[in-house]
Amino acid sequence: MINVMIVEDDPMVAEINKQYLSKIDGFRLAATANSVDEAIRLLKKEEIQLILLDNFMPGKLGLELLAYLRKNDHEIDVIIISAASDLERIQKALRYGVVDYIIKPFEFERFNAALASYQQKTMFIEKQKAVSQQELDDFLLNREEHAIAEELPKGLTKDTLKQVWEVVQELKEGPFSTDEIANLVGVSRVSARKYLNFLRDLGILDVKVIYGTVGRPVYQHEYNHYKEHLIKNFL
Repeated sequence: MINVMIVEDDPMVAEINKQYLSKIDGFRLAATANSVDEAIRLLKKEEIQLILLDNFMPGKLGLELLAYLRKNDHEIDVIIISAASDLERIQKALRYGVVDYIIKPFEFERFNAALASYQQKTMFIEKQKAVSQQELDDFLLNREEHAIAEELPKGLTKDTLKQVWEVVQELKEGPFSTDEIANLVGVSRVSARKYLNFLRDLGILDVKVIYGTVGRPVYQHEYNHYKEHLIKNFL
C-alpha cells in the first residue's frame, strides 16, 4: 500500500483529489495539509511515499516543499497538481524530480493515469535489482517511442481524427474551443471533445479553462508545435 499526502489549500480541489484517490486500488490517504508548513509538520509524524502537491498556496509555494524534501534527503515522490502551466515553473519542478505534473483543471482519467504509472514503476523497482536498457526505457523513462506505439483509444476512428487534425491545423495559430472544432468538423461537441482530449494526452494541445459571467466554462485549446510529430503514428 502506498501512503499518500494531499497538500492543497482549496477544500473543493482537496476533496476531489480524495475522491479520485479512493477509486484507485493500492493507495491510502495518510494525511492532508493545506499549507507547506503543515505538510512539513505532518511528515515528522506520518510515513509518506507520495505527495500530491499544489503549487499556489498561501505562504510558501509548493515548489518550496519540493526544495525542502530534496535538501533534507526525504525519499518521497511528488506529483504536482497545479494551475501553474508556465514552462519556467514546470521545468523547475522537473529538475526537483517530480514524477508527474497535472495541470488544473483535470479529469479522473489523467489523475488515474499518473497514479497507475507511478504504481507500476514502484512495483517494478521493488522486484528488480538490476535492469536492461529496454526495461529502463519502457518502465522507468517512459520513452516516447513506447508511448506512441499504442492504438487509437476505443471509440476513436482514424478518419475522424484526420478531419479533426485538419481543422486543428487551420486554427493552430490561436486558441480555439471545442465548439469551434465540432462545428467545423461536423460532429457533436461530446465527440469533438474526445478527439481533443486525445491530442491533449499526447501533449499536442494545451488546455486552459475560461470562466465567463454566465453559462458553462469554456475550454480553450492551444497548439504545441514541439509535440506535433507525435500524431504521425495515428494518421
